Amino acid sequence: MLKKLDIYIIRKYLGTFFFSILLIISISVVFDITEKLDRFIDNNASLQSIIFDYYVNFIPYFANLFSPLFSFISVIFFTSKMAYNSEIIAILAGGVSFNRMLRPYIISATLIGLLSFVLGSYIIPPANKTRLEFEDQYVQKKKSEIARNVQLEVEQGVIVYIERYEEKRNRGVHFSMEKFDGKKLVSRMTATSVQWDSAYNWTVRNYLIRDFDGLYETISQGTSLDTIIPVEPYEFFITTQQAQEMNNIELRNYINKQKERGVGNVQAFQDEYYKRYSMPFSALILMLIGVSLSSRKVRGGMGIHIGIGIALSALYILFTTFSSTFAIKGTMPILLAVWLPNILFFAVGLILYLKAPK
Repeated sequence: MLKKLDIYIIRKYLGTFFFSILLIISISVVFDITEKLDRFIDNNASLQSIIFDYYVNFIPYFANLFSPLFSFISVIFFTSKMAYNSEIIAILAGGVSFNRMLRPYIISATLIGLLSFVLGSYIIPPANKTRLEFEDQYVQKKKSEIARNVQLEVEQGVIVYIERYEEKRNRGVHFSMEKFDGKKLVSRMTATSVQWDSAYNWTVRNYLIRDFDGLYETISQGTSLDTIIPVEPYEFFITTQQAQEMNNIELRNYINKQKERGVGNVQAFQDEYYKRYSMPFSALILMLIGVSLSSRKVRGGMGIHIGIGIALSALYILFTTFSSTFAIKGTMPILLAVWLPNILFFAVGLILYLKAPK
């Protein structure tokens, strides 16, 4: 059962959190409009598209991105104010232990973490797809219509290579497909061009097929051949940015599929996938640091606490950025790199908790 103290702290926590998020998002939207208004006008973006395709999807993305840090700053702000007004002293003097006082903080941080997980894993990805398509059309074109040097294992033992593929024409040039039995090459097809029809149906033109059987070789050739290749053109154009457009199930399936194909550029997708699980926990960890740090009444009021909180926030962002770089570059195991900031800051939070006034 929630007591009056629990409701009081939860209301202060969540109220300060949502107010601060609303404030920073409002500022972000104003700056974003100022920066991109000329491009909207130059590219004839309609008001409806700007509002519903872009900013309606812009707001939840950045709100979720800022949620752990503003959860932390909110805790420091209102807890410092409670400490300055001697409310913390009164609570502890009234027989409420410090651990018991943490309960509403944990409940609030858990709610924020769960909301962040649901938003980041299932609601924001499809919204990101709409937002990024709008940006590509009206702000700055980022998606390429030409893929070069495509090489991937489309199924076990079957490797496809296309030197250049054009999305508009659904056509690739300088195509080859090699089939292996273990490490032994059993067949190789080359063609001057390959055309996608539908699903996994492809047409190769001016082809040459070489089948190997020990020391013997069989050669066949022709001008056109319909064949099944288990790959679709959209897979040639997937970039790391599109990890933001996939929900957790799609992202996990894509990572597993690319690993089976032997594709080596999945680190950014794994980084995005693991972050969706680590970020909700960061709200709890930063909450522990915030409460332990700001529950002591100090001379100078809450200004010192807020200053330390902003410094710790900047340090957390720095650690997160570095760990993501290490993960994507492959210099550190991805799971460790993603969780390292949480591990380090949990250790800091534990030390501060043990030293907090009881």
